[in-house]
Amino acid sequence: MSILEENLTTMTAAEQLTTFESGNEMAAMAAAQINYHIMGYFPITPSTEIAQFLDQMKSRGEHDIKLIPADGEHGSAGICYGAAATGARVFNATSANGLMYMLEQLPVQSGTRYPMVMNLVTRSISGPLDIRGDHSDLYFALNTGWVILTARTPQAVYDMNIMALKIAEHSDVRLPVMVAYDGFFTSHQKRKVNYFKDRAVVQKFVGETPTEYNFARDPKKPVTIGAHMNGDDLINNHFQQSEAMYKAKDVYKEVAAEYAELSGRNYGILDLYKMEDAEVALFLLNSAAESAKDVVDKLREKGIKAGVISPNIIRPFPAQEIRDALANVKSLLVGERADSYGGHGPNLTHEIKSALQEDKNNTTIVLSRVFGLGGKDFYADDAEAFFTMAIDAMEKGYAQKPFDYYGHIPGDKEITLKQVIEPQHGDVYKSGLIQITRDDEKNKLNVKIPPLRSLTTKPKRIASGHGACPGCGIFGGLELFFKGIEGDIVVLFQTGCAYVVTTAYPHTSHKQTTIHNLFQNGAATLSGTLEAFLELKRRGEIEVSADATFVMVTGDGGMDIGMGSAIGTALRGHKLIMLEYDNEGYMNTGSQLSYSTPFGHMTSTSNVGKAQKGKAFHHKDTAQIMASTNIPYVFTGTEAFPQDLVKKAAKAQWYAQNVGTVYGKLLITCPLNWKSEDRYGQTIVEAAVNSNFFPLYEVEEGITNITYDPEVKNKKIPLAEWLKYMGKTKHLLKEENSEMLAEFEREVEKRWQRLKAKHDNEYL
Repeated sequence: MSILEENLTTMTAAEQLTTFESGNEMAAMAAAQINYHIMGYFPITPSTEIAQFLDQMKSRGEHDIKLIPADGEHGSAGICYGAAATGARVFNATSANGLMYMLEQLPVQSGTRYPMVMNLVTRSISGPLDIRGDHSDLYFALNTGWVILTARTPQAVYDMNIMALKIAEHSDVRLPVMVAYDGFFTSHQKRKVNYFKDRAVVQKFVGETPTEYNFARDPKKPVTIGAHMNGDDLINNHFQQSEAMYKAKDVYKEVAAEYAELSGRNYGILDLYKMEDAEVALFLLNSAAESAKDVVDKLREKGIKAGVISPNIIRPFPAQEIRDALANVKSLLVGERADSYGGHGPNLTHEIKSALQEDKNNTTIVLSRVFGLGGKDFYADDAEAFFTMAIDAMEKGYAQKPFDYYGHIPGDKEITLKQVIEPQHGDVYKSGLIQITRDDEKNKLNVKIPPLRSLTTKPKRIASGHGACPGCGIFGGLELFFKGIEGDIVVLFQTGCAYVVTTAYPHTSHKQTTIHNLFQNGAATLSGTLEAFLELKRRGEIEVSADATFVMVTGDGGMDIGMGSAIGTALRGHKLIMLEYDNEGYMNTGSQLSYSTPFGHMTSTSNVGKAQKGKAFHHKDTAQIMASTNIPYVFTGTEAFPQDLVKKAAKAQWYAQNVGTVYGKLLITCPLNWKSEDRYGQTIVEAAVNSNFFPLYEVEEGITNITYDPEVKNKKIPLAEWLKYMGKTKHLLKEENSEMLAEFEREVEKRWQRLKAKHDNEYL
């Protein structure tokens, strides 16, 4: 902001209330007050809370926004674009790799000139994975054709979200707008905030939804959207888009002035702190600028004319305003939370230098420093160090080192971590007790396993010391599965709880080779690893055992965003195992609903309240989807039925080594987000099987076989007997929700009867 929060003017034209909230909460509040038509979303830290807060508000009946959970960020961007093309008001939020996944959709939206608002809660882009805040994602957005506003505080997040829609819909702009603010620094830290008491004030400010544009909304007025263009037309289109972007600066000024009258808070193009006579200055985006202002005050007390510049808008880039602000500044240090590798300075450094080139009288010395990557804190001491560098350049008359990183630490061989566990491989993982024979007549495998205690001599694949929650079912399920796998393994973990809690650099809990890649392409990545392994071995370039088994481990909703990659891998027939641990949600980002979340279950984006009662649609049956790709072996399992799971693991290994792709699905517990007692983990998954919600079966060479039938075993229980163990489902057992429970029971029974029919008829 252009004024400090404690000095906010009180000359407001509309009544406001004071609260103490975070940036994410204020983004959600602004969206709810505007009452957008559509939000397509997919959870990713640290932006996930915005959808969660909106879902909580919706469960209380506080807005009418249609919240659509997508299969991934690319899908969420598509939902938003489709809605915007119909003339709906559209809202979204994302971070880091989420922005990267939707990136190709963003220029489509701006290039066809459909407005919307998206909050970019900035975060470090993988790899390696780091979920904390920097601006590496924001810098990828600079060339998408979106107007980009930057918000330093939760107050600014609220205000700019309201201003953004008015700018986006302005007839001179008609472009999507991004509001970018720092992940965790601004998104999660609570600050004092003023907001409008009556949302009608907000809605009057943004005005009625425009209807005069060419929307896909009236059958009597057909339109063609996104028609193919040749170069002559495309250059005209982009010229018009470019002109609209530059006009957005004047529109921003108009909207900001109007908003200042309404709110008493003024957001100029630049936030200039004591820059009137500054000789040395820092240029910083967002929250870091706030940290530097106290240092300016201290330097001023020492007679040093210091100041801070921070933009409120970076697209369009405020070149003229920067030239004006730096007319008398002798030395400027530009601090950036991202790099443009190989460019001798990040993006904004070069844009500032380019702007200054237009002023032939300007002699400002410009230094550039990359800092704060991966959420590394920026304290007053760091701002003081920046000023020291700028003052040194001012005194010398030149920058001794124009570009550098700040805060990096040289390695020290003396403190290199020592290996704790001697690597285990080969024969140590071979029990020799599992027997597999093929019945050629029936086209199936016969598996004999010893008593499970005989397999306990096999070492665990994952060492102790991981950070999983108490009662987490992931590692019990994985280790039991691995008991049925003989010999070496190479494992790829998609992003998720199993990966995050076992690989906190510089430590690892994995005893054998482990690779990580993102949710959306784990299967493709492992297929590349496998084929490279085989090709290198064929050429004689490596000498390793021929019986290594390649396993991709996915979970936490990974078979939503990663479904396309998994199906592609299956259709190509790579000799590997895809193993899904199903904890019924996106647990690694805070228990949001996934497509595997069952009907009616409560998550942080399917809340329970007077206006909604948990998830509104039934869960995806990934085992059946993967079976439809005609891979040789598909199975389900749980640790509650250990012999069944170990046998299936042995089969999975045989098929993966000899025939092609295998898919397996393990139901595992998540006590934290299922709101269940740790001690009931195995009891809950056993009840899920005995209620027929999670049947145990296999599809071997296209033929379905139920491996455990609770009805035949006289173990069948009502669905409610399973649901009673979990806090996330207790509302389904109340009388007022009896119809929802009945609907859930009907769906479970329908799927069970279909499975039985397939079991009875090999041609189904």
